[in-house]
Amino acid sequence: MVQTFFILIIFSIVFFLYFKVKYWRTHQPIMKKWTQTKANMALGSFLLFFGLNSLLFPRSTLEIVIGVIFSLLGSANVYFGYKAYKHYMPYALQEAETKQK
Repeated sequence: MVQTFFILIIFSIVFFLYFKVKYWRTHQPIMKKWTQTKANMALGSFLLFFGLNSLLFPRSTLEIVIGVIFSLLGSANVYFGYKAYKHYMPYALQEAETKQK
């Protein structure tokens, strides 16, 4: 179980770094916002998995409090990032189509 959370934490960090680099290399404005929302969701998943790991294997009361805070912040980041992702997706697809023409 510990290895599962460790792997999920590492994957979310890697995806965050991947989307941040992709964000810096993109020049279209809507595509930048769309990529930024994907990076925010990856960062939110990192916070969520880190918080859940702290909650499932606590060593102290402080770690439980930090786990709850990280889990709530991560969940909110993933939720609002997903809403923004769905909002920007049609515009990003439209921008990609106009660039190809």
